[in-house]
This record gives sequence, structure tokens and C-alpha cells, in this order.
Amino acid sequence: MSDLKIAFQGYPGSYSDMACRDRYPDHEPLACEAFEDAFASVAEGKADLAMIPIENSVAGRVADIHHLLPESSLQIVGEAFHRVRHQLLGLRGARLGGLRTVHSHPHALAQCREFIRSRRLRPVAEADTAGSAILIAEGGDPTKAAIASALAAGIHGLSVLAPDIADASTNITRFLVMAREPVRVPRDVDAITTFVFQVRNLPGALYKALGGFATGGVNMQKLESYMLDASFTSTQFYCDVAGHPEDTGVAKALEELRFFSRSVRILGVYPADPMRTER
Repeated sequence: MSDLKIAFQGYPGSYSDMACRDRYPDHEPLACEAFEDAFASVAEGKADLAMIPIENSVAGRVADIHHLLPESSLQIVGEAFHRVRHQLLGLRGARLGGLRTVHSHPHALAQCREFIRSRRLRPVAEADTAGSAILIAEGGDPTKAAIASALAAGIHGLSVLAPDIADASTNITRFLVMAREPVRVPRDVDAITTFVFQVRNLPGALYKALGGFATGGVNMQKLESYMLDASFTSTQFYCDVAGHPEDTGVAKALEELRFFSRSVRILGVYPADPMRTER
């Protein structure tokens, strides 16, 4: 057993667990109940890395992560694009025609809506996919099924009653890999720089703050805003750009951003996942 560990939120067999095993096969996956626990396990030295989902191509961004990232003391050291393949899982010996209900996370149920309707199954929302697999395995009811991963089937002793049942095949989750210390990314490697910032409360401040990225030819790959408190007047922006902070264009853009912002904090500089160029 490896001494290296990688933390994830969820039960064994979750898609986060699969992403850990696929990207870091030399690390032992460490299941955590909540995202906060996954962050804490790395900060406290119980795990070397954490695999954190931040957005999905179908369901959008993962709630709470944009708040948790800046609050943690961790650094983003990598990203991983993971294809989600939904399987219909049931008890061994169960028949597809004998099913009555299907249990899973609401996003998974929504992503398999056409299959569920065609089989006239009643969807039942649960907290997560792997947890639904455990529910079916422990319940012993052959009329109930779960939508989860093939890994969950193997871990929890279930059968795949129907493979790859999602309505769309382009279901991809982007994960961020977190560590206690940053990594040094060589200049000849395609890099992503992630940062958060708050602009000054002035007309046109956001336009002026981001102008340097346009004039410097820096590709802004992601820009999102979210409220920091209940006043609806304090907004923080999360941003991914292609490039390294030492690149001339990125360096000048960040300098201009700092001039027009109340605060700027770089959360990580890390190699771009190869799937970025494949999509």
C-alpha cells in the first residue's frame, strides 16, 4: 500500500474516487464526508493531495467550491478532466424489466432523464451517486437501482444492468488538484493561472481591471462572480487565464488588474490538462 494519499469528497466508488485513481494511481484514495474535510486532510498532513470537482459540462459549477478555495491555505497544482459515464446498477440477479425505482444524485438523474422515462422508472433523489449504490447494496430490494460508476459496482458488489445510460456523451467534470505547496511549472509547458480578485467600487472598474488581458493577448478561459456576503455589494471574481505569471502579457495584465482592484490573490499556477486542446 502506498504511503501517498489523495483526498476526495464522497464515498468509495464516486466519480471523484475514479478521477483520483485514474490520474494518481500511486496514491491511496482517502474518502472524506465533506469538501471542507478534504481540504483539511491536506492542510493537516493526512493526505498529500486533494481532488476537488469545480465544474461539470452539463450541470455547471459545483456549489461552494469557489468560496472554499480562497479560504483554504492550499495551492492548485493541477487540473484533471474526467469523463463521467453513468451506469445503471442493481443487485446481482436483478432484472432490468423488474425495476421500479432508480436512485441517484439529482444531477445524475437529470442527465439520464430519457433512459429513465423510456423504462418508466420512478427517479428518487439521493445525496450522491456512490451513496446510492451503497443504499441499493444494503437494501436488498431487486426492484431498486442506482445510477453510479462502474467502480461503485465493483466496490459495493452490484451488477451493471445497463451501461452508459446518459442522454449525452459529452459529460465531463473538471477537477482541481490541491496541495500544501505550489509547484514550479516550466516555462515551455502550457500553464493555467487561477486567481480571485475584488475590484474597487467605481463605475467601469471591472472593464478597466480586465483591459490588460485583452491588450496583452492573454486568453481568459473562465471568469465567474459570486457574492461574499448578504449585502449584495461585495463581489469576488474567479478567473482562469492561459499562461504563466512570468509571461510578459500575463505579468502586465496582472499589474494592471492590481491597480484597479481592492485585492488580487493567485490560487495556483499549474499545467493545463491535455483535454483542453482536445475539446
